[in-house]
Amino acid sequence: MVENNPDIELESRKFVAPEFVFGLDARLLAASYCKKLSAKTIFLATDPEIKQTNWFHEIENQVVKLKLNYLIYSNISPNPRDYEVMEGASVFKENDCNIILAVGGGSVIDCAKGIGIISSNHKHISEYEGVDKIHKPIPPMVCIPSTSGASADVSQFAIINNIEKRYKMAIISKAIVPDISLVDPLVLCTMPPFLNSCTGMDALSHAMEAFVSNASSSFTDMYAIEAIKLIHHNLELTLKSPNDLQARGKMMLASLYAGLAFSNASLGCVHSMAHSLGGFLDLPHGECNAILLPHVVNFNFNSAVDKYKKVAKIFEIPLSGLNSSQIQQKLVEYLFEFKNIVGITSTLGIKGVTKDIVPLLSEKSIKDPCNATNPRTPVEKDHELIFNEAI
Repeated sequence: MVENNPDIELESRKFVAPEFVFGLDARLLAASYCKKLSAKTIFLATDPEIKQTNWFHEIENQVVKLKLNYLIYSNISPNPRDYEVMEGASVFKENDCNIILAVGGGSVIDCAKGIGIISSNHKHISEYEGVDKIHKPIPPMVCIPSTSGASADVSQFAIINNIEKRYKMAIISKAIVPDISLVDPLVLCTMPPFLNSCTGMDALSHAMEAFVSNASSSFTDMYAIEAIKLIHHNLELTLKSPNDLQARGKMMLASLYAGLAFSNASLGCVHSMAHSLGGFLDLPHGECNAILLPHVVNFNFNSAVDKYKKVAKIFEIPLSGLNSSQIQQKLVEYLFEFKNIVGITSTLGIKGVTKDIVPLLSEKSIKDPCNATNPRTPVEKDHELIFNEAI
């Protein structure tokens, strides 16, 4: 009888989410939302590749049609740099912009968030690293995510590369949650296959880390579980049939769900270590997550056994007759297999990580705020061990 009515978590938890519109052609609402938010001059942030797509030109045409002033800022790199944020903030100010329209993946949206931070708070972006360091709200922000993975369009996170110190700064604050996200599956059809794989594995890492986070809740678990299911069934399909809008829609929904989960439950060692790697060696974030995920799950398993068993069931791993240790092995093996199936076959060694830099990577990664919600509290030597295993 108790099984049919299990206890729920009653500890206080908050949940923050922006307004969002999900569905085909949601992107075409951008100009009207900017107008509703009293746009005078729109700061349209994007990257050089997206700027060339037909669907971006459609967005631009809508802005022109509504006679809104705008400028395009596309000097944004993968793993956005602190100096790009500062340069963008200067452009924002010089052109009297009052609203941000960010069209792109996590790099574009994170950089745009950083520009918004500086335009309102005026110090160097490094001053806002950490949790709740932003005291003035950013300008109104509309996002159109172009990948099914980063979820920056619905999250309280911005990740910016500190070039001088060679690591990624995590900025976490309710103040940088966008006003609205226009989530349109059609834009995913122009993603290159490897970016598709990397961002899909990023979304899986978001969902799995949020699910086992020590700050998880019934709300975040609901979204995390659905994200894992959708990714399991659809990531490989989007690689085989890139124009399948049903599969694209399901991956975009997975990214959205995973973003709502991790924005509120936070993350863990996969991301703290990936931030260190990405900042030091300028590696693709999703690829770093994919490589690290099986190793971190192996490290964490005994601190979140029940939840990892639920994940194993979602992945349709036969569990009958297996003890916890055997389930752990099967789950880790599956994650290695899954990342390989979707085309991420590298190790950290192949990506240029050598044992001599592992202590430096670990020194940086252990300071990342994502460690605070990892189900097993890590120390620097733990990160060293995981990095070495992943080489």
